[in-house]
Amino acid sequence: MKKTALIYCENNFGDMDGKTANGLIRTSGKYEIVGVIDSTKAGMDSGEFLEGVNNGIPIFVSLENALQKLKQVPNKFIYGIAPADAFLKETEREIILKAMKQGMNIVNPMHEFLTEDEEFMASAAMYGVHIEDVRMPPLKKDLHLFSGRILHIHTPIVAVLGTDGAVGKRTTSVILESALRDKGLTVAFIATGQTGLIQGAKYGVAIDAIPSQYITGEIENEIMKAHDEENPDIIIVEGQGALSHPAYISSSGILKGSRPGAVIVQHPPKRKNLGDFPFMPMPTIKSEIELIESFSGSKVVAITINHENMSDKEINNVVREYEQQLGLPTMDVLKHGSEKLVESIFEVFPSLASQQKNVLVN
Repeated sequence: MKKTALIYCENNFGDMDGKTANGLIRTSGKYEIVGVIDSTKAGMDSGEFLEGVNNGIPIFVSLENALQKLKQVPNKFIYGIAPADAFLKETEREIILKAMKQGMNIVNPMHEFLTEDEEFMASAAMYGVHIEDVRMPPLKKDLHLFSGRILHIHTPIVAVLGTDGAVGKRTTSVILESALRDKGLTVAFIATGQTGLIQGAKYGVAIDAIPSQYITGEIENEIMKAHDEENPDIIIVEGQGALSHPAYISSSGILKGSRPGAVIVQHPPKRKNLGDFPFMPMPTIKSEIELIESFSGSKVVAITINHENMSDKEINNVVREYEQQLGLPTMDVLKHGSEKLVESIFEVFPSLASQQKNVLVN
């Protein structure tokens, strides 16, 4: 049985910095989510707020309110915010300590490791609870340098990159994974950030917590692990940040380590400046595609849209514009579904289409 979990996302649910909570509400293979804490949306249904579809997961005003209304104390307390500074505020420390006092185990996706904090560890011992620092990297002796093994496999690899952080790369990756599974294919998903790991991805590593020398090797190692264990028909690699982003190097390591045969680029057309760096203008979708292709030698095969602050009419206009100007299939997978995206993958890797037919016939 899945462990029950309550997500803390005060003042950020549905927003960019609430991406961990948002992702868990959309998909959680590891936990049964029983509620979200965000006083600014309290009383609403989280699915209704996020996607217009009721999911029965309520939003609570506080930890006390959640524990009062839930039938039992959840097993896990997940910190669901991804702030740029990646450190807890004093009020957040207090809330986590209160959750531990209630017997809840802590899932921490921050760069600030609670297992290295004397106060948190003392509380964990006192109340008999466990702290999981999701971004805690392996010991140096267990890290991997790039080996070149990936150069000798023939499994199609698709990387889902983007033009900024928190634009929906993981969401698109998970939707594409599900759609390809529905076609009867064996799919391996490689998570590269904390949210994918908390969601229950079998393969992956939070690469922004890995020393830069090992990022490429860790990505390659997770892909090879999936290849050796499952011999999948296709491997999907989640992107992080953006190749053009001045503050992040994650996309570089992902491209070098995964050697994708195809790349999908996720873009929010109405975002004017980088999310956590408002002094930097957003790249254009055209410039990001050109950079990815020149840097990696991989071809961008499709564009997926993040519809933040867009009407349906604006989304359709942008889809039409990108397809005409850039000659690439374009879609918003949350609005339009993923069929066009799957078709673009089958066009690039025609063997997948035939494998699909064989599976369906059998």
